[in-house]
Amino acid sequence: MNALYIGRFQPYHNGHHRVIVNLSRVYDTVIIGVGSSQYENTWDNPFSVDEREEMINKSLTLSGVHNYRIVRIPDIHDPPRWVDHVLSIVSDFDVVVSNNSLTKELFSKKGYRVKGTSLYNRSVLSGEEIRRRIKKGEEWESLVPAPVAEIIKKVNGEERIRSLSSLDS
Repeated sequence: MNALYIGRFQPYHNGHHRVIVNLSRVYDTVIIGVGSSQYENTWDNPFSVDEREEMINKSLTLSGVHNYRIVRIPDIHDPPRWVDHVLSIVSDFDVVVSNNSLTKELFSKKGYRVKGTSLYNRSVLSGEEIRRRIKKGEEWESLVPAPVAEIIKKVNGEERIRSLSSLDS
């Protein structure tokens, strides 16, 4: 059985990581859908799809997880057609794993089995909180796998986020 797990991963954090590691123990393949894949260099989506994929790949490799693949899922901003759009990209899954209420509703209406996940310390393990901490110069590295922190620093992501936040204000 294969599971589809969709997120923006802006950035990939310890909550995402725990979910995928746990899914990898239950399913033959975890299909990781990188949503909003066409967006980058905005406050909500500061990292490119290539950077996000690198974050995921390096983190999962370090954890010994190999039964996954990544697919890019660009936004179409049309909820009634979104599931069909996703299916045009990837369709070999048996269950959708998500805590996003719209994702759950849309896939359920199309007859797909949808499961939620545990939320791991959601008050701090969120991309928005990590970006806020980076913007304010607060500690954020403990909220992401070590390879993610390295990639963010390598691509000058801290400065990028601070610069984007000033544009967004």
